[in-house]
Amino acid sequence: MSDILLATCWFIPFYGLIGSIFTLPWSVGIVRKTGPRPAAYLNLLMTFLAYVHGSVAFVQTWNQEPQKLVFHWLQVADLDLSLAIEISSVSLGAMELVTGISLLVQLYALGYLEKDWSIARFYGLMGFFEAALSGIAISDSLFMSYALLEMLTLSSYLLVGFWYAQPLVVTAARDAFLTKRVGDIILLMGIVALSSYGQGLSFSELESWVNTSPLPPLTATLLGLALIAGPTGKCAQFPLNLWLDEAMEGPNPAGIMRNSIVVSIGAYVLIKLQPVFTLSPVVSQALVAIGLVTAIGASLMAIAQIDIKRTLSHSTSAYLGLVFIAVGLQQVDIALLLLLTHAIAKALLFMSIGSVILTTQNQNVTEMGGLWSRMPATTSAFVVGSAGIIAVLPLGTFWVMRRWLNGFWEAPWWLLAVLLFVNALSALNLTRVFRIVFLGPPQAKTRRAPETVWAMALPMVALTIVTFLVPLMLQRWQFLLTWTGPWADSGRLLDRVAFPLLVASGAIGCIVGFTIELRQAWARPTQKYLRFFQDLFAYDFYIERIYSLTVVWAVGTSAKITSWLDRYVVDGVVNLVGLAAVFSGQALKYSVSGQSQAYLLTILVAVGLLFILAFGFLF
Repeated sequence: MSDILLATCWFIPFYGLIGSIFTLPWSVGIVRKTGPRPAAYLNLLMTFLAYVHGSVAFVQTWNQEPQKLVFHWLQVADLDLSLAIEISSVSLGAMELVTGISLLVQLYALGYLEKDWSIARFYGLMGFFEAALSGIAISDSLFMSYALLEMLTLSSYLLVGFWYAQPLVVTAARDAFLTKRVGDIILLMGIVALSSYGQGLSFSELESWVNTSPLPPLTATLLGLALIAGPTGKCAQFPLNLWLDEAMEGPNPAGIMRNSIVVSIGAYVLIKLQPVFTLSPVVSQALVAIGLVTAIGASLMAIAQIDIKRTLSHSTSAYLGLVFIAVGLQQVDIALLLLLTHAIAKALLFMSIGSVILTTQNQNVTEMGGLWSRMPATTSAFVVGSAGIIAVLPLGTFWVMRRWLNGFWEAPWWLLAVLLFVNALSALNLTRVFRIVFLGPPQAKTRRAPETVWAMALPMVALTIVTFLVPLMLQRWQFLLTWTGPWADSGRLLDRVAFPLLVASGAIGCIVGFTIELRQAWARPTQKYLRFFQDLFAYDFYIERIYSLTVVWAVGTSAKITSWLDRYVVDGVVNLVGLAAVFSGQALKYSVSGQSQAYLLTILVAVGLLFILAFGFLF
């Protein structure tokens, strides 16, 4: 039975698609008498089957050589578009992360969207969403991965705009869709170029192709920059980072998937493309630069936000920036571990704040307080999720950062500084939110807030336990460094100071977060320089304003010029030709006499004039 499930693991993405199709009678309103909840149950069942199927297959692939399934979709001359699937512990593990968190999120959504009239449509979109994510996880084909990324972009657009009756939601969905389309189009150019230079369109062949088919430096640079554009948009990295912040207008269950899985899948594709980036040092430096700017900038943006979901969305961009740095430094295993630990902890954090939002009907942290005694499960989930994000011993992210700095490679000093900076600001931001929301004095909207319903509490408790178990999973998979070993005794100064500095950075961030004043009257400082930095961080370094004055203005101006040319030049010429034809026709009707001699004379005169003009004679 296990062998059959392993051989048919390629079918797992279709579970979500089937669940999405099953919800159609309720989504389109064909079935009304039963209410929309049967659609949710059907989709939950299909996701559960996908998780069980994937779990059995994942166990079978442990310590086994990767296998490859190839379906030849289109073969014309030298063109071979194949749909390739990789069956390995890494690909199936990524798919298990997708289906596992999707299962918890869909159970969570039963409570969060309990009174929503269109819950069937939400579950239908979630099934489509899950199918695209699972397909990308096991795909070994660049062509199929790009097609699935397009499915992911479409489903993400529909989920962000789920409450389409609200103008702000519609604007957020449009901006998120268009922002990611910029990266997707450039990525498509890179895939087409790669297909013309390479022997195939599969990720597993990239490393051998890189070693045997070097490209000219300029070509390799342009190809690598095109390939990183798509993941840059999907992972909300600078300069395509604003969409994730705006996408928080959608339902929180979709936000859980977006901040934990969607961004991770974009980085997963980036990791699989990593061999191509080694062809050009410029591309590797670009990855590091993008990651540095995003990690530092997004960490500063997060500490100035008062919307509880936006504080965490900027944190997502910051940690994905660390993943970009790891890929740029060719440390793929660190990037994968960061994706794993971040996805689990960030999903737990968004579940906890979703519980707060549903209970208080509010997202402004300045209007909250005193929830720890009224919502113990939610408070525990937030604390554990925060500890899982920052480098707190003994949870997962701490071990990943320690492996990064104390590994078998030489880690530069600037990397330690960046990790300490991001870790300290994350600790400061999460401590600040925790104090305001859970420890502060009760506000009007939190004075009678109850604990969340069981459908939301159960996934939070389950994910809390999983967050505690992440170090054990890493140890079982032999990803953790032991305290003794050749790297521990190497004598490198960075090895000796990395561990205490990581712990100290998190502690300093927490201490500062607990000691700074958070009075409502001090929310707006009187000092001009403090107000300047507050506005700079809160308004995302005015990136949106800069885009409005540059890119948006250029596109709008060119559109107006094109519209004017089309209306008054192109249409004018066409209308002039039409008027000339009408006028000549109206004029010629008076010269019709019916005499053949006159017609012949007219023809001779015309031919004579044409002859004279052709030979350049003048009268």
